[in-house]
Amino acid sequence: MYLLRNALRSNSSVRTVNPTIGLPLYLRESPRCFSTETELPSSPPPEPQPDASVDRILQSASSGFLFGRLSGGSRYALKSDIIKLLEGSNLTPDDVKFSYNWTFDPIATLVRFPSPSAYNHAQRTIRKFGFYKFERINGSEWDILAPYDGKTVVLQGIPRNALPDDVERFLSGFDFDASSMQMFQRGSFPKNIRLAIVRFPSQIQAMNAFLKKNRGLCLNDRISVRVLQ
Repeated sequence: MYLLRNALRSNSSVRTVNPTIGLPLYLRESPRCFSTETELPSSPPPEPQPDASVDRILQSASSGFLFGRLSGGSRYALKSDIIKLLEGSNLTPDDVKFSYNWTFDPIATLVRFPSPSAYNHAQRTIRKFGFYKFERINGSEWDILAPYDGKTVVLQGIPRNALPDDVERFLSGFDFDASSMQMFQRGSFPKNIRLAIVRFPSQIQAMNAFLKKNRGLCLNDRISVRVLQ
């Protein structure tokens, strides 16, 4: 029995001995499984995707433009008149657009300002004139409004039986784009109004047509000619 207890005690001591005791540190690392396959590096974490709303804010900030709508004033105002009115806001003709109603009468002027300080300057200027209304608008209103740039004329009062050829004869002798002609019929009291818009190669040629053909005759009817800004 004494020999048996010693044998059991000896086996127990062998099982509980830590095999790493007394070994150098570099030999105490946990064993690794060997494989014939090459160990692949772990994949890097995916890069965070930019927030779309942040992109929109940055794009808006980078554009640096503010937009306003000016109502009131003369229906015969030109871009140069608006630029002079808002002198000090550093505007160019490309920063001004006119909005027209269905009979092509001007109803508002849209203005693009190059900076917040230019917009604020315009606000202070407009406050001095009680017959003007000025409000800030979204840039999308500016984008969808097509500019006429002083190169398009509107002919108002065209006879009901007039054809495009009759309008071309009315403008005979002027250099204009016949393919740009559009004719409209608008309901109005006491009778319908026929209109046409025609585009010219330059502002000078459009103005020349206005000066020479306004109140001219087309099939014995007087035609009103205006330049669209």
